[in-house]
Amino acid sequence: MNMQTKEHIRCRIALPVIIAAALTVAALSTGSTVFLAGALLVWMLLLTGFLGVWWASRTLTVTSLLTDTTVQRGEDVALEIGVQYSGVIPIAPPSVEITAGPDRPAQTLKLTGMPGREQRLTLHFHAAHVGVTSPGVKRVVITDLLGMFTVEKAPKVQGGELIVLPLPFDVGALTYAAGDSGSESMARAAEDVTSPSDVRAYQQGDAMKRIHWKLSMRKQELMVRHFEAPVMPDALVLLDCSKPPKTNDDNAQLDLRDALLETAASVMQQNIQTDHPAKLPIHGDHPIELDRGMGLPVISEALARVDFSAPDKFDRMLQLEMRRMRKVGCTVVISARLNSRMVDVMTAMRRMGPTMRLYLITFDPDDPAKLPLISKLQSAGIEVCYVTPIRL
Repeated sequence: MNMQTKEHIRCRIALPVIIAAALTVAALSTGSTVFLAGALLVWMLLLTGFLGVWWASRTLTVTSLLTDTTVQRGEDVALEIGVQYSGVIPIAPPSVEITAGPDRPAQTLKLTGMPGREQRLTLHFHAAHVGVTSPGVKRVVITDLLGMFTVEKAPKVQGGELIVLPLPFDVGALTYAAGDSGSESMARAAEDVTSPSDVRAYQQGDAMKRIHWKLSMRKQELMVRHFEAPVMPDALVLLDCSKPPKTNDDNAQLDLRDALLETAASVMQQNIQTDHPAKLPIHGDHPIELDRGMGLPVISEALARVDFSAPDKFDRMLQLEMRRMRKVGCTVVISARLNSRMVDVMTAMRRMGPTMRLYLITFDPDDPAKLPLISKLQSAGIEVCYVTPIRL
């Protein structure tokens, strides 16, 4: 992948210029060849330093290639980088600053300082967190032998993003509201001869009890009642897309994000193995509603792109989603926070009919501040499951 660059130039030439100017004045004042030679030497060093750095920066090319563009969390990735520049004036070995991910500081590598030949570097790094990143060269620093002129070129990556997918785990099968198991509804519909959706001509193998005798006598042919199978009840998965609670450790907050996304992926994966429809609305700057029909690969990539930018508090989002409760058989809530307002809304959801399951993402399942809230949820018939973030 080729890169376009932005350039920043720094000069540390105040002292050399003062020395060169002083030697030049002294040479002109005294006619001394020693002072003149010294002045010419300093001026020559300034000129060659500038030309060497300028030439190398103008001919610099940087390429970057990922061995994989889509991986699951916990897998390893290799980034292959090629750097090449030209020039006949010696310069200091350039340094390359490489970024691999949000949880790793930039790494600086020194080149060998061989112009005209492409130098290749391979950086192996661990995809530790779910998300979309653009690993590559952050900047290349070119300087002359004396450090008087420095050019920093910041390559701008054109494509080549790395998608780190959530790693699903096994979750328990979802339960649905009593009488809404889907298969039971279909069986009842097949037996209920009082509410057909249509009639059609008799076909070999149709049950006798489905024959519409009055209509058959009128049409002088056998007609049978036709029934439409009811739609299986939905599962609604509500993911907290606001920024996870702050922690003292930045990596711990990334771990919370991973656990949130992987729990959502796990619930959708388990649901895909059933016949029940499932929806997963994503709130934030780029809202989207995921559906089990999209398939797990598409759902996983969409979850990897979640930026946790939802501006509203999660309890408000839960309240907005209450309008769906009459149409779903099961609601799953996934969040790394729990407060009394959320408890009240989830309790109200449960009273509207669907079964409820809360996946609470936390490092401390025994937090005494949350135990009364958990007890209140369980008393309302809401299943509470704990998920502890795991760092891979």
